[in-house]
Parts: sequence; C-alpha cells; structure tokens
Amino acid sequence: MRAASSGEGTVVIFGGAGFIGSNVADHYLQEGRTVRVFDNVSRHGVEKNLRWLRERHGERLRIDIADTRDLFAVRRAVREASEVFHFAAQVAVTHSLQSPLHDFDVNARGTLHVLEALREMETPAQLVFTSTNKVYGGLPGLELAVRGQRYAPMDERTLAHGISETCPLDFESPYGCSKGAADQYVLDYARTFGLPTVVFRMSCIYGPRQFGTEDQGWVAHFLLRALGGEPLTLYGDGMQVRDILFVEDLVRAFRLAHQAMPRIQGRAFNIGGGPGQTVSLLELLALIQRRTGRAPRVGFEDWRSGDQRYYVSDTRAFMRATGWMPRVGVEEGMARLGGWLEELRGGRTRPVMGRGETLEAVDSQP
Repeated sequence: MRAASSGEGTVVIFGGAGFIGSNVADHYLQEGRTVRVFDNVSRHGVEKNLRWLRERHGERLRIDIADTRDLFAVRRAVREASEVFHFAAQVAVTHSLQSPLHDFDVNARGTLHVLEALREMETPAQLVFTSTNKVYGGLPGLELAVRGQRYAPMDERTLAHGISETCPLDFESPYGCSKGAADQYVLDYARTFGLPTVVFRMSCIYGPRQFGTEDQGWVAHFLLRALGGEPLTLYGDGMQVRDILFVEDLVRAFRLAHQAMPRIQGRAFNIGGGPGQTVSLLELLALIQRRTGRAPRVGFEDWRSGDQRYYVSDTRAFMRATGWMPRVGVEEGMARLGGWLEELRGGRTRPVMGRGETLEAVDSQP
C-alpha cells in the first residue's frame, strides 16, 4: 500500500542540516510541526546545526543520517510527508570539475530518487527544489560596462529588472549540467506525472548558520576571512555583481510557494535579492571593512569556468504569483550575519559533539 500525505504531515528536508535547510527546519519546528531532516552530514559544520536544532526543539525533530543516493532511505523518509524540500546537493563547481561522476550521482540521480519516491505516494507531497542561476551559463551574450567597482548591463531593461526565467538555459561545467538536469526533471515530473513541484533558481543566499567556504557561501566566507585576519582570493577582477538574499526572506518565499502550489506547480522561478540588493565582490569587501574595521589581504586569480560577471535575479514572476518581496536589506543582513559569526568565533555557541559522542547521538528517529 502506498503512503499518503496530509496537510499536516511531516515536513521532510533533504539536506536539512545545511545552512538553508536548518533555517527552514527551525521555521517549521517553531510552528509546532514535525520535521524530518535527511542529511549525510558530509559538509563541514553541519553537525553544529543539528545540535542547535535538537537543543531548541527536542523530539519533534527527526534526523536521518542518510544519502539521497540510497533510494530505500529516501522512500522511507517521505512516507508521512506533506511538504518536501530538496536541498541536498554537491554544490561546488570546482569539485564537479574534479569528479563529474560523483557530481552527477548526487545532483541528478539523487534528485530522481526523490521524485520517484514522491511519485509512489498515494497523494504525492509537495516538493520545492533549489536549482541555481548556473543553469543560465556564463551569459556570454550579455553586454556589460564598468561602472565604478562593478559591472552593469548595457541593456536598460536588464539593468532595471535582472535576468528573467525567459533567459535561455545554457548549462556550463559539470555542476551546471547536473543541477540543470535535476531542474528539468523536477519540472517534467509535474508535467508528465502531475507531481506538485516548483523550482527555485537561486542567486546568492546568506545569513546565520552559514559556514562559508571559497566554493560556496561566499558572503560568509568573506566575513570569516576578515574576522580571522586571513587572506582572501578573488577569481576574476572582483567587479562581478550578484544579488544577495537574506535567508529569512528565502524561508518566507519557500512557505509562500507551498501555499500557492496548486497555482504555480511545474514552474521555475528566479529567486534572489533582485536589483535592489546587489553588490560586487569589491563593494562587499568595502562594506565589511566599514563594519568590522578589518579587511582581508586580497589576491587575484584567473576567472573560473562558468563564472558570471553579472547575475541579478528578476524576481517579478514570483512576486506576481505570491506577493512575496524581500524585506532584509544588505546592510541589515550583513550586520546580522556578522554578529552571528562573531558569536560563533567567540566560543559562545556549543560544540556539536562533546568528547566521546558520535553521530549516533543525533541519528535516525523512527
């Protein structure tokens, strides 16, 4: 007998121990919902997020230490689900270049496992999948000019609104291909099988619980380098521009997507801070210096494969569909992230595991 979902079923978050996943889990747990976090805890720092969630919410948090490449584990996880988020991924372009097969297995095959598990349900749970702006490639046809310390589009419409979902897909790098393939599978399962799915093609997300690295989570990475007095490498010239979105605003967007699912299923939306919340890498470093009084030593290397000199999300389609708008500005968001990172560095957050503890302390719940 196939499992059924209900409106108040479990919220299942694949990749739920990560930066975005832990923030989504906390949001639903605060509402009294039961949340199942499914994560292989391979990313540095995510055990801290599991400890934080467990201490805040106790037994309403269920944890599966498992991998989306395990179809049986995925099927078991969604049995009582009504809402599903799929964030589990290999997230680094650099790693995808080194190990394309692993990148494909995690991002494409893992996503197909989630979709198949949902398709087997009597009433499939609603799925929000996070894709990436990398599905648009390097945007080689976008003409740019240099304005101050940033690139800006020559086309006034793009400058005013950003890159919309009508931009042609142009997968580049194994990472772009694997995430792009997963993106298209999620959309097609809505069209072919009627699954309630939606895709968020995301720009740069930042906020508390982000343990940024050079390959992913660059806003937090920049701040951590500055706070630690460590050097920083920029790839390219530092004038590349992104729209950044505070994680609290993203969580609201996710919630609205689930509420609007009957109207928006089978669609992809570009999600980020939009034209009102843009920053170049050099501008962000200047902002960090103003806030902290510290600036990391900066070195420059060649551009990396698939790097976009300019990417800003046109979020109007999702705004029209749901009424969503970002609320947290760049200055406020950076202050909040900086405060959390300073607290973390000051040792006022508890370690994930005490001496002698293992991951079994936060292992799978029934």
